Amino acid sequence: MNADEALQVLDNILLPKKLSPIQRLVFRESWLGQTYDEIARNSTYGCDYIKEIGSQLWQDLSQILGNKVTKKNLHLVLNQYQQIGKNNQPLSSPKHDYSCYETLEDKYFPVPETELEFPSGPVPLNSPFYINRPPIEELAYHELTKPGSVIRIKAPTKMGKSSLLNRIIAYGEKVGYRTASLDFQEADDNVFASLEQFLRWFCINISRQLHFKPMLDDYWDEDIGSKVSCTFYFEGYLLKQLDSPLVLALNEVNQVFSYPNIARDFLPLLRLWYERAKQVQVFQKLRLVVAHSTEIYVPLHLNQSPFNVGLPIKLPELTLEQVEELAQRHGLDWQKANQARQLMTMVGGHPYLIRIALYYLCRGEVTLEQLLQEAPTQTGIFSDYLRHHLVTLREEPAVMSAFQVVVNAQGSVCLEPLLAYKLSSMGLVHLEGDKCTPSCELYRLYFSSQNLLTAELEIGNSDSY
Repeated sequence: MNADEALQVLDNILLPKKLSPIQRLVFRESWLGQTYDEIARNSTYGCDYIKEIGSQLWQDLSQILGNKVTKKNLHLVLNQYQQIGKNNQPLSSPKHDYSCYETLEDKYFPVPETELEFPSGPVPLNSPFYINRPPIEELAYHELTKPGSVIRIKAPTKMGKSSLLNRIIAYGEKVGYRTASLDFQEADDNVFASLEQFLRWFCINISRQLHFKPMLDDYWDEDIGSKVSCTFYFEGYLLKQLDSPLVLALNEVNQVFSYPNIARDFLPLLRLWYERAKQVQVFQKLRLVVAHSTEIYVPLHLNQSPFNVGLPIKLPELTLEQVEELAQRHGLDWQKANQARQLMTMVGGHPYLIRIALYYLCRGEVTLEQLLQEAPTQTGIFSDYLRHHLVTLREEPAVMSAFQVVVNAQGSVCLEPLLAYKLSSMGLVHLEGDKCTPSCELYRLYFSSQNLLTAELEIGNSDSY
């Protein structure tokens, strides 16, 4: 019995009561063998609180089942319960990854029978090819209901940040919240000419998405500065008019990092609004969701940064079971064979690389054997993606040299901390303590080629970027 099946057994035991998101998190991770310390480190909760939740949950189960339930005997007790069942029938496997929050796609966005879609951009809301990564979605939806909350989504490129962000926005809409979203990749260069220009663009965009007439001149005062004016505009005009919470989703915030003079004022402003929600009731309506691709390199004091408050979400790679599920949704029967494991040996659990592979396999354009053989070459299906990383590496020679050491090593290696962190932020290495290894065999094979790392790259000849 896997964790999802165990949760369904638990739901049947506790009916009509439902577990809270934090209870589901503690149960799932306990089922997977995580200690309370490990659960706390991988979540936003303190270890003592996690222990308290777990202890109360085992007590409740013990009372209901009439047998003592502990963290150590979970598997034994629930497997026995499943075999017996309330009607002497085994419980069926769950359809969804978790039941506390119904899957948005199933409930709100019925999946149409469409042609196979090429993986490009965020996964559409009604697509069958979005795979939930419990307990991430569940935690995010729950966090969104908290007054003045902040959700921070961070992951390397093409790991699914925008897809998750869109689902959080959709969840907000379905529970009656107002929503506005900005993708900073869409901003023209002149928007970043000055902090005032940027903040006015920011306010006008949000006003129009809320169908409010922009009234900046009524609140903007150069004598008090653009940051205070922006705050007054949000507090006295936008939020004051709303009779429900506002989900403000900011995507690709890393674009702002390229303009340090703006980042050093704008990012602390977001932190200020989070802090004001503790004192000013109208700011409790604001629910910030921030997504960015790389760690912030703009020097900020800890008490000014919006990246150390709220709920942090670091998107993990897909598991073997999730890859098998995704293959099944593509019409491939891989659950009883070894194909999913073979593909993951090459590309790991990277969602984009997995979907690219499944797209071509489903179309019959290549066999799995051919795909794996050609994967790390210039003619393989991942060549554009790999060249993009190569371009990025060549822009920072020190980082490229450090990565060359990693891919050429027989085992793991220690790097200077900042270089290791940059490579990890790009998704190119796995960090275990101070040790670095390539994130997947694809990267090791491709980048270990001396020809690729030393030859001049004709960037201008590529139209992939």
